[in-house]
Amino acid sequence: MTSPDPAPSPSRPSDAADAALFDAVAVEHGVIYGYGLVSAHSTPDSNQLVSNSLAGHRELREEGIHRLAERKVTPPIPALGYQLPFVVDDPTGAAKLAVRMEEDSAVAWRAVLERATAGDDRELAVTALTRAAVSAARWRAVLGVEPITVAFPGGND
Repeated sequence: MTSPDPAPSPSRPSDAADAALFDAVAVEHGVIYGYGLVSAHSTPDSNQLVSNSLAGHRELREEGIHRLAERKVTPPIPALGYQLPFVVDDPTGAAKLAVRMEEDSAVAWRAVLERATAGDDRELAVTALTRAAVSAARWRAVLGVEPITVAFPGGND
């Protein structure tokens, strides 16, 4: 007996603003997954930072899903698993992954900000971009990396 084929993944919308929000939700799915690994390998000193970061990303994901649904856009579904950019097996690797995920989130939300046509989407994107920048700075501080902030989160400029 074989299992039925899984439902096809939703298609990325063609509208630029909706597509950017769709992509941001997809990134948030991955970040939430990744914070499970960060949590497993972090020291107890980082528990509150992990918890706050995870809660913030869940909130952003849910708000993004809600906005897409209001527009009759099927949101992306989480993947069964995610490819990590490097091995995470200790607190340093966990903090490095957290920084990387926050940087990825900033890139996604900056794209939402750049493509948004609605004021409330721009507000959400600014909030998300700010959270990612602050969280990344906190994780860089955990690593002892300087500078702990970047000039333009989510961009190369």
